Amino acid sequence: MMQITFKLYATLTDYLPAHRKDNAITLSVEQGSSVQQVIAQFSLPEKLTHLVLVNGVYVAPGTRGEWLLKPDDVLAIWPPIAGG
Repeated sequence: MMQITFKLYATLTDYLPAHRKDNAITLSVEQGSSVQQVIAQFSLPEKLTHLVLVNGVYVAPGTRGEWLLKPDDVLAIWPPIAGG
């Protein structure tokens, strides 16, 4: 097992457990876990996982299943945001 920081923004924070601090939790995941596996673990709808970053680096939708997380990574996800 390894620890990562998992952050969700805007309406996605509702998918985090109630014991969270703000919009982030420390999450224990198996070595070799992919970004997509964490997204699936929290049942995040694909249409709401618009912007996905690992340590500030964009992870494109087609590579989320191949992008393997490392200890102490920060996985942050934003939904689509409308504005003007």
